[in-house]
Amino acid sequence: MTGVTEDLPATSSTNDPPAFVYIVRCADGSYYTGWTTDVPRRVAEHNAGRGARYTRQHGPVELVYAEPQPSRSAALKREDEIKRRGRRYKERLVGCVE
Repeated sequence: MTGVTEDLPATSSTNDPPAFVYIVRCADGSYYTGWTTDVPRRVAEHNAGRGARYTRQHGPVELVYAEPQPSRSAALKREDEIKRRGRRYKERLVGCVE
């Protein structure tokens, strides 16, 4: 997906770096959800085999969704919410931007 990370705004007015929740589509069509402070770096890590074990086994990955959050804590909570809601919810989120 092109242009996803280019439009991501800074999310925090404090000293904390911005935080993002992201979804990548793996080579086998599955989705992986995570959080980071630097989306392009994290996607590159996944594709270089330095990301999560899941993406090492199911990669390469393509960024399909990123959502800014006001803090790391908020990003962790949102990541958990997305993971709990399952594949259909992820597909709806991804469909909003594709």
